[in-house]
Amino acid sequence: MRIHYDGLALPVSTKFVHELDNLLRNNKQHSEAVTINFRDPNYCAKRGGFHPVEIRLEQRDNMWHFCYITDFAYIGSGPYAELTKELDFDFQSGVFQNLFGVFPIEQAKDMYQIWEGNFLYYLLELEAFTVSISD
Repeated sequence: MRIHYDGLALPVSTKFVHELDNLLRNNKQHSEAVTINFRDPNYCAKRGGFHPVEIRLEQRDNMWHFCYITDFAYIGSGPYAELTKELDFDFQSGVFQNLFGVFPIEQAKDMYQIWEGNFLYYLLELEAFTVSISD
């Protein structure tokens, strides 16, 4: 099943879609929606690391459609650091959220391209993430 990405409000690249497609092909689950989690097992508030990322896809018209892509980070310091959304590209609601507020998703084009490039580098070149897929 293909991932729909033509005509989205953000410039989702073919390379990004190809990597997600490879993960989904190897997935044994057959559900109407999946959540793909990318985790750096060593990421923590004190030492940092690679931010956790969550991607939600849902099936419609025999294709996967993006719901959201969320990048999490620890905010705060010491024992009060909290894992929270740092960047949230919400395709269904048409909004982009960061620590400064909520904006129309179209305003995040440049931010998205930077984020995607970094994410693919961490995933493919540095192999920084463990990946899990759930319903």
